Amino acid sequence: MLESKHLSIVSRGKTIILNSNTVLYVLTGERNAEIHTSSGNTYETRMTLGELEEKLGEGFIKIHRGCIVSVMAIHDITDRINLSNGESLSYTARKKKQIMEQFLSQQESMIRSFDNSDAPATAAEYSRHYSVFDALPIAFTDIEMVFNDEKRAVDWIFRYANPALARLEKQPLEQLVGSSFGSLFSNMDSKWLRAYERATLYHEVLEVVDYSPEIDTYLKIICFPTFKGHCGCILFDISEISLIQNSPDAQKALELYLGKQQKKDGLED
Repeated sequence: MLESKHLSIVSRGKTIILNSNTVLYVLTGERNAEIHTSSGNTYETRMTLGELEEKLGEGFIKIHRGCIVSVMAIHDITDRINLSNGESLSYTARKKKQIMEQFLSQQESMIRSFDNSDAPATAAEYSRHYSVFDALPIAFTDIEMVFNDEKRAVDWIFRYANPALARLEKQPLEQLVGSSFGSLFSNMDSKWLRAYERATLYHEVLEVVDYSPEIDTYLKIICFPTFKGHCGCILFDISEISLIQNSPDAQKALELYLGKQQKKDGLED
């Protein structure tokens, strides 16, 4: 996991403290820099790219003269830099090899650390470790990520699954555990890999709300790191969730949650 730093900037007359782990990329123009964050906020500040590189520290790659991007934010590199949030950025083509080497070096370092995994060794050990989840009415699974030779996540293996997950996935529990997602669902959508890879490699807690063509269901998924090379996932069928607001504070809480007020990545003084 990359060490996070906090940097202080002045944007529109206000001092804002940003966590480096929330910064996706920085674009600079003639006078200002635009800092783009994971919550969707963009902060303008009068700082040079060099100053921001120094403050943000390791974990950022310079992809052209006016842009640095967080390694954490990169999903893959094709003819563009494709980010985990769905955005893509152009880069200096002649520097593609250098950019790829920097990116893969960071990824490989983290993946190598999985060799000393603290995960259970057998299905029975996983079952004992997660036994408290067996009777949970909410779907839960622990998955182990599968990486290819290019150090990209390409699939995952269900190491533990509770009966609620088997019902949601419409698969027998004994068939789920120990199987890869791709072997069970030929129409596997790679969009899930982005979030699970981030949770696994960078120890992020993420929420994904999207449609699953594999089981024809709209899902809310909360994923988070568990063992080295693994992440846990709590899955909800959105059609089965009802929203209630029991107090005047509920609407404010919802607005904050949806990002309509101050974003969680910036604290204004």
